Amino acid sequence: MAHIVIIGASTGGLPAAYDARHILGKSHKITVISNTESFQFVPSNPWVAVGWRTRDDTTFKLEPYLSKKNIDFIPVAAQEIKPDDNQVLLADGRTVDYDYLIVATGPKLAFEEVEGLGPEGYTNSVCTVDHAEKAWEEWQGFVQDPGPIVVGAVQMASCFGPAYEFAFIMDADLRKRKMRDKVPMTFVTAEPYIGHLGLGGVGDSKTMLESEMRSKHINWITNAKVTKVEQGKMFVAEHDANGEVIKEHELPFKFSMMLPAFKGVEAVASVGEDLVNPRGFVKVDKYQRNPKWNNIYSVGVCIAIPPVEATPIPTGTPKTGYMIESMVTASCNNIKADIEGREPDTEATWNAICLADMGDTGVAFVAIPQIPPRNVAWMKKGKWVHLAKVAFEKYFIKKMKKGTSEHLYEKYILKALGIEKLR
Repeated sequence: MAHIVIIGASTGGLPAAYDARHILGKSHKITVISNTESFQFVPSNPWVAVGWRTRDDTTFKLEPYLSKKNIDFIPVAAQEIKPDDNQVLLADGRTVDYDYLIVATGPKLAFEEVEGLGPEGYTNSVCTVDHAEKAWEEWQGFVQDPGPIVVGAVQMASCFGPAYEFAFIMDADLRKRKMRDKVPMTFVTAEPYIGHLGLGGVGDSKTMLESEMRSKHINWITNAKVTKVEQGKMFVAEHDANGEVIKEHELPFKFSMMLPAFKGVEAVASVGEDLVNPRGFVKVDKYQRNPKWNNIYSVGVCIAIPPVEATPIPTGTPKTGYMIESMVTASCNNIKADIEGREPDTEATWNAICLADMGDTGVAFVAIPQIPPRNVAWMKKGKWVHLAKVAFEKYFIKKMKKGTSEHLYEKYILKALGIEKLR
């Protein structure tokens, strides 16, 4: 009997637990370690931040659903990984031994890299449901006394979609309240152009998103480096294509949401360069294994992927839900192969598909493969995307409670897009 330990229980970790149980069968032990007792559907956080959803709508306790699948659950943060000893040390002093480890921690949110950034500073975040709830508290006060908004993503960010989503969701919420005319909005991003998305653009993303911003009266600053944030004021250095500063901005705001850069969590990053890159992201081969310790696998936002291209202000590469789902299945199949004495042979699908909400409409994009040049690259806009994302939220949460090992992104989103397969 092998013991498979999974650190993390979000979009990568929970499906990994279910996939491991389905693929490996009942004879092996599976343990999930998480620093939180609940699963949260992270894509819903922008809705939580304006009161369109609540925590109860988008989260649920993990233990009852994991126990139904005979999966052990430890709601204690991992403090240290000891790969030579095949052990995980927990924050409460316990030690968990493993035969195989799947690292699915998600990122550390590096707010500290910009002075004054984040919920402990002067800006909001939609990276966690806790952050989104704090943003909702501030939003309720803001709509009583509106003013300028600054929204976007700082240098080294690798997840730009939620920044665009939240800008358009705020716009839609303000229009519903008939007060959009009282709120100047500026989008600040490290991307070299609107619609880059950390992907070098997808299809007509630049033209489409610029057009949307113009029509919604959202100004923007690209190639932007946020140097510091003070109460009600953001300092932004705008750069040219050569990386030279061309303008210094002091942007006043009464409400701000800025996505931070990501790093690896301390328990993982502290292992050192054999496991992680300089930002603390796990190094993996094409089978999702670490090159030195082949019994350590990693999936999701916490793995190391190089930037799609060099940009004047550094940007990272996003890992979308469809990719993460594919990484999870590849990891579990390859663990099974190793247990059975076979060489790994399953590779993750490096394609990106996404449904991005825009408040009362939405944009869908497909990039095959994610890193250009591509065989397929397109974006399409329509209210159907908004409706599809709303439906997918309910579908995904329902399936996670049932303990499914189905490919939910492939089954649902590809069907919504009218695509049969992306493999």
